Amino acid sequence: MTILVIDAQGGGIGKQLITSIKETINQATVWAVGTNTTATAAMLKAGADQAATGENSVIVAARKADIIVGPVGIVIADSMLGEITPQMATAVAQSSAKRIFIPFNHCDNIIVGVSSYSTGKLIQEAVEEIRKISGG
Repeated sequence: MTILVIDAQGGGIGKQLITSIKETINQATVWAVGTNTTATAAMLKAGADQAATGENSVIVAARKADIIVGPVGIVIADSMLGEITPQMATAVAQSSAKRIFIPFNHCDNIIVGVSSYSTGKLIQEAVEEIRKISGG
């Protein structure tokens, strides 16, 4: 089971996701792809098994992953202050992987109904969903 975590900017969400996944799902192989080196470094430090940076890395890894997880912005072109390219968003959206998105109200994209949830709670729910899908 290969879980791909994609994040941008500082990689804080990806870092939290990887830490939680590694603590919860023993058999998982976790790949991290950051849109920049700062995000990639944060996720690698959190324990990702492999890591890469940039648009082509997202495209290639999205084809190979069983599960993709990250902020909902990873499927919105030009989101995350422009770090998500149209090609990245398309690769994630068209991947055959199961996709789990963390809803955040960032960068002019407003998701109603989630404002009362903390980041920790959203990550906990995402990891629980990954655990269900992976059978872990």
